Amino acid sequence: MPKVSSVINERFYEVIYRRRDVRAQFSGGPVDPEVLARVLGAANAAPSVGMSQPWDFILVEDLDVRSAFAKHVEQERIAFANLLEGERLSTFGKIKIEGILDSTLGIVVTYDSKRGAPAVLGRNTIDDAGLYSVCLAIENLWLAATSEGMGVGWVSFYKEEFLSELMDLPPYVRPIAWLCFGPVTHLEEVPDLERLGWQNRRSLEHRVFSNKYGAEEGLNRWHLNG
Repeated sequence: MPKVSSVINERFYEVIYRRRDVRAQFSGGPVDPEVLARVLGAANAAPSVGMSQPWDFILVEDLDVRSAFAKHVEQERIAFANLLEGERLSTFGKIKIEGILDSTLGIVVTYDSKRGAPAVLGRNTIDDAGLYSVCLAIENLWLAATSEGMGVGWVSFYKEEFLSELMDLPPYVRPIAWLCFGPVTHLEEVPDLERLGWQNRRSLEHRVFSNKYGAEEGLNRWHLNG
């Protein structure tokens, strides 16, 4: 097997750590169709349970559709804000949760539970494996977009039934993500939620256990705790 050059290796990890959930940095500039094809091709190359490839991608350009979704998301943002108080409410007020109208394109990623059914190899005991497959496709898309200089923002403030109706989905197809997609002015060095004080990233040493959940003994062997 040919050895991977250190330059390629460093570039790969740089893309992973540079990836951001983009909200306010979309420029609204045009998307090169060849770039979009490469990004979607990377998503479609993701692994999937039983080789079912249960994902589809809806490219949303229509302004009326995007505006309707943005209005719904704002309503859900207000509903969430009403659950907060004090400092948490103040911090949330500084956070932009979506770039639906700022981005060039919306990409709705769906999960078709009937794809490859009834006997999906590997899904007989873990039905959610199909859903996990779609998430892998989204991660591929996100990393490819980052590598291409594009931004991606995953919108999660919506009710699933609303987006299903908006996209005219059949009942066995679930909307898993509305991804805002397009050129950006820049990518923030620090993720928004960390930069704005909502949540700090936890270090790896507190995320890895030894043999059983919660057991941190033995991690010195892997040099994970400094």
